[in-house]
Amino acid sequence: MATTVDLKSLNTAPRRLLIGGRWGDAAAGGTIDSINPNTGEVIGSFAAADSLDVDQAVGAARRAFEGPWARYTPAQRQQVLLDLADLIDAHYEELHLLDVIDMGRPVGPTPRTAAQFCLETVRYYAGMAQAIHGETIPNSADRRFTYTLREPVGVVGAITPWNGPLESILWKLAPPLATGCTLVLKPAEEASLTALRLGELIQELDLPPGVVNVVTGYGETAGAALAAHPGVDKIAFTGSTETGRLIVHAAAGNLKRVSLELGGKSPNIVFADADLEAAATGAASAIFANTGQVCCAGSRLFVERSVEEELVGRISDIAGRLRVGDSLDPSTEIGPLVSARQLERVSGYIRSGQDDGACLAAGGARMTQGSLADGFYVEPTIFSAVADDMRIAREEIFGPVVSVLPFDSIDEALARANRTEYGLAAGVWTNDVKKAHRVSQALRSGVVWVNTYGDFDPAVPFGGYKTSGWGRELGAESLADYLNVKAVWMSVGD
Repeated sequence: MATTVDLKSLNTAPRRLLIGGRWGDAAAGGTIDSINPNTGEVIGSFAAADSLDVDQAVGAARRAFEGPWARYTPAQRQQVLLDLADLIDAHYEELHLLDVIDMGRPVGPTPRTAAQFCLETVRYYAGMAQAIHGETIPNSADRRFTYTLREPVGVVGAITPWNGPLESILWKLAPPLATGCTLVLKPAEEASLTALRLGELIQELDLPPGVVNVVTGYGETAGAALAAHPGVDKIAFTGSTETGRLIVHAAAGNLKRVSLELGGKSPNIVFADADLEAAATGAASAIFANTGQVCCAGSRLFVERSVEEELVGRISDIAGRLRVGDSLDPSTEIGPLVSARQLERVSGYIRSGQDDGACLAAGGARMTQGSLADGFYVEPTIFSAVADDMRIAREEIFGPVVSVLPFDSIDEALARANRTEYGLAAGVWTNDVKKAHRVSQALRSGVVWVNTYGDFDPAVPFGGYKTSGWGRELGAESLADYLNVKAVWMSVGD
């Protein structure tokens, strides 16, 4: 089915930086090309910020934080977020299509489902804007009254990933605005068009200049400068664990607060008593959705040995039926990888799995037939006979590649599932409720899905254990990262 989307209707003209309410070129004048991963073609360009641009953006955010934005009441901040949700609702199709052509996410037959989650996220934090409060605390001192205040931490530097541009930006944008912080946003250089269009929409809000700034550029320049800047009070980062470590080192200068949503190698455990049809469908979705470019992808599929052959067969059948193609085609179920570099990375892991002796049960090849020739496509790939020490079982691939690992007992499955540096998410498939609770509580991960996978809601926190991160996204828990707690002591005696 050919796409009917008119790309000319999208504004992909050269984009500039949003600093202090104004658009301008990068100080050094550099630009970065935006590449359509479906075709490898340049579809636009945007400014490549350097440390001088970041410094200006941080200064603008500081002036707004200490100036007019500080006088906005909780009700006014709430209204800003409600108005932002309305703007996103009105322009969602355009924002969604920018994601589609910029990073290869399939356009899908019902994009409004994703829109609803975006709108619910912003409106959830709009509600939280008026729910932030301190408390009175009884103490044992003589005639002293004590209470706490929760105050915005200050200027936030948000560095977002390319694998879900709009959603990840909103996760980093809504909580700071709800709490009264200001923001400097640095989107991933692989997919920045959505962030820049959102910046244009934000200009329509009742916001003082500098509350939200957008600086595009490379991670090693703009991102590093933002992480190290002494005028930034908090860094919120989503990306690889390797980059997360660099963020921590860069933030040490002024001991700025840091929250990190990092990588994963999530175990998805299927027991023999599970509904195997549902488990196969869920396991396929867990690894093939968004072409496997998901931090919580179920990339280690632990299967009880007695049903291993049946489950691998079921998932292989699903993989063979999935339609891989142009992300603008509504019938496409798996789009391209985001870049030529990511294609080489994923292909390298597939070669590694074969070299290490894993059995290629399905997929494994780059797709170059017909219209796919110039894009970054790879087949949905399933490896069986995988050992825990193989690279494909240990390292995050960030592609549609799953490793099947058989097990014989609950204790074995738990020990092997937890034997990883990561701890972001996990899945459990069983019809035994006692087993479901036991396994869920024993898994060392921030999220556990039981008889489902990949569910999200704005009210439910998301984040990881171990090297999968610090802090939480979404939910009321995420607000703590953007707030300082001040204790006030007041003498009420003579």
